[in-house]
Amino acid sequence: MAAEKLVERRSIDVVPDDERHGTAFSQFTLWLGANLQITAVVTGALAVVFGGDVVWSATGLLLGNLLGGTVMALHSAQGPKLGLPQMIQSRAQFGVRGAAVPLLLVVLMYVGFFASGSVLAGQATAQLTHTNDTTGIILFAVVTAVTAAVGYRVIHVLGRVASVVCALAFVFLGIRLLDRVDLSALLGDAHFDLPMFLLAVSLSASWQLAFGPYVADYSRYLPRTTSGRATFWWTLSGSAIGSQWSTTFGVLVAASAGDAFLANQVGYLVGLGGTGLIASFLYFVIALGKLTINVLNTYGGFMSMVTGISGFRGRKALSPRGRTAYIALIMVAGTVVALLGKDSFLTSFKDFLLFLLTFFTPWSAINLVDYYLISRERYDIPALFDPQGRYGAWRWEALTVYGVGILAQLPFLVTHFYTGPLAAPLGGADISWIVGLTVPAALYYLLARRETPPVPEETSYTLASAQK
Repeated sequence: MAAEKLVERRSIDVVPDDERHGTAFSQFTLWLGANLQITAVVTGALAVVFGGDVVWSATGLLLGNLLGGTVMALHSAQGPKLGLPQMIQSRAQFGVRGAAVPLLLVVLMYVGFFASGSVLAGQATAQLTHTNDTTGIILFAVVTAVTAAVGYRVIHVLGRVASVVCALAFVFLGIRLLDRVDLSALLGDAHFDLPMFLLAVSLSASWQLAFGPYVADYSRYLPRTTSGRATFWWTLSGSAIGSQWSTTFGVLVAASAGDAFLANQVGYLVGLGGTGLIASFLYFVIALGKLTINVLNTYGGFMSMVTGISGFRGRKALSPRGRTAYIALIMVAGTVVALLGKDSFLTSFKDFLLFLLTFFTPWSAINLVDYYLISRERYDIPALFDPQGRYGAWRWEALTVYGVGILAQLPFLVTHFYTGPLAAPLGGADISWIVGLTVPAALYYLLARRETPPVPEETSYTLASAQK
């Protein structure tokens, strides 16, 4: 019986009230644990690697964490109200089948994050198991997939454990780092550079915004009576504190260690802590932190694939065998990408983060405007599963706005493989994500407020009542 309660049965179907549990505080521990990990450290280090100083890099990262984290936490607050995974809500904006367009890009995001996380975690796993990096990556991927298959409850348990263990490890590493660096010299070398400052803002904003497409997946089991404000603030505080802690640590490491860190991120951090049992513990911490976030990526990827495909097949639920197959597919794809890209990680990861921002800021803008301003927190849940219902199969006005939102960013985009023509007049600063939020938000609001009829309050809960 205990095993049956532990293994999740729900997928994209709504969670009935009698299966809801937990408190909003669970969002704090989950997102704190998900952000206290080595890839967030690398994200912060990139702000210095590409030319920033310590003071303004840390300040820019803080601003990006707060701005991006606010958008991300607004998505989280949708979970208790609707009892649905994040991306299935996109059917209300894009149509039951039209939602597959952003969903395809979301799945690619999950595979990319799975791969980038597996590169670093695989190195730690290899050290713990005395194997090579390739074996470490594969072992880590298998553990990730099994954990994701068990589902929601074990994911939150993992978050609670990681939030404590990783926080203690980061305190220890922070003390060790401050013993080695001249902090006053680093802080005294502040020189404001707008493009570098905006790069730092973009790095942390993209980090937070990338959680948007799956954040409600982990709040949807909370009781319907859970305060939206509480869900918002616990999510924002956990994610912003965890990310700022990790990225600021990364700034200090990159500014003080330079090439020693760039050549071997995992090895440097472990060496900073010590040798013997301490080193083994730190390898474990790195693997644990990456396991927490990679499980989220795998779970979110599986949920998004099911949402996209079910829009065409008409299914509302998924068998255990189907669940395992989807998760295995995400695992295999992410592992292959990790093995192919493990030797060019740092530059590729920076471009991956900024490129992701191009596709997910318009989606976030459309989703939040629709939920909070147009639908006013009420959706016709049965219609989300019916291509002939209120939301239809394809909503071309939303898809058009989404496309316009992507295209509007391109002149301002700055990546290794493409730089927009309007970036140079701004000194090379990347403000594409600001354009990607404001343009589609305004366009969608103007179009949708004229065409979207209100949803009767009782309709929102019809499906949930029927499934009790």
